[in-house]
Amino acid sequence: MEQKQLKPGKLLDDLGRLVESGYSTSPVKIYDRNEIRANMFRIKEWDYYLIHNDSYAVAMTIADNSYMGLISVSLMNFVTKKEITRSPMIMFPLGKMYLPSSSKKTDVQFEDDKTHIAFRHEGNVRKLTVEIDQFDISHPVSMEFELSEEPRDSMVIATPFKFWKRAFYYNQKIIGMRASGFVKFNDETIVFAPENSYGLLDWGRGVWTYNNTWFWSAGMGQIDGHTFGFNLGYGFGKNKNATENMLFYDGIAHKLDQVTFAPGGMIDKKPDFMGPWSFTSSDGRFEAIFTPILDRKALTTLGIIQSDQHQVFGTFDGKAILDDGQVIVLEHFLGFAEKVRNKW
Repeated sequence: MEQKQLKPGKLLDDLGRLVESGYSTSPVKIYDRNEIRANMFRIKEWDYYLIHNDSYAVAMTIADNSYMGLISVSLMNFVTKKEITRSPMIMFPLGKMYLPSSSKKTDVQFEDDKTHIAFRHEGNVRKLTVEIDQFDISHPVSMEFELSEEPRDSMVIATPFKFWKRAFYYNQKIIGMRASGFVKFNDETIVFAPENSYGLLDWGRGVWTYNNTWFWSAGMGQIDGHTFGFNLGYGFGKNKNATENMLFYDGIAHKLDQVTFAPGGMIDKKPDFMGPWSFTSSDGRFEAIFTPILDRKALTTLGIIQSDQHQVFGTFDGKAILDDGQVIVLEHFLGFAEKVRNKW
């Protein structure tokens, strides 16, 4: 497919519709919540960070979904194959969580008598802090991270939806920042050192339709002394002008065409998320088998609001091909693959 690159300028026109759809490697479009011309309850905004080394991962989210806000923190142990997640909800924030209009303006925080979470941008460093009094029933958790060495390129995409011209998703994913920090939990301190720890940001703003399913996968690490990462995804909206599929080699983006993936088997007529996944690309430039380690899953049903999430962490074995034809061999390369269905 021919993929269209976004031009600098406004994201939305005077009627609240995308000026254009497509992709770029930096956030060239200007997002302004005040320019949205849709029902306020359809607006969804979030900042999601993932940090991991070979043994542990931390995921943290601040989301303002208009009628429902979400503060979510997860700690995953790849050795014991266990995870803990706390996701307190805030009713009807309606934009009052003040998520920034650009990923370059990271400062956002939430605080109540039990939870403190903050994302800050200081110079070229992103600082993430978490304090939760009852993370696992009676045990508190404390986290502090710094993300640095942000790569030159990132994945940026503006996606329209099929049946509603004022619905859109504007998304940036920054893959492969260096991470340092610690987690203090249950009388243990888990250290994340920059030589083997990486972080990503999923920055999303948009107006969403009610019922959507998406697939997303990413990985980041070192291969033969070079920083390598990828972002893959599909499943919602109209992507005729672009996909969000990219490789990143030493911070430089290499654009891919269509990539599809899904759990490879079924158990009791349901997808077997812990079985092997197969990744296939239309241009032959990303082919891999994904072997799961841990499924960070959550099922929420609140009346007409439903969310069924499976973020599966594991390892990739296969190959990726850069724009110049260089073949990158993936051998037990750590990453994740997820399937999420939301009625929201």
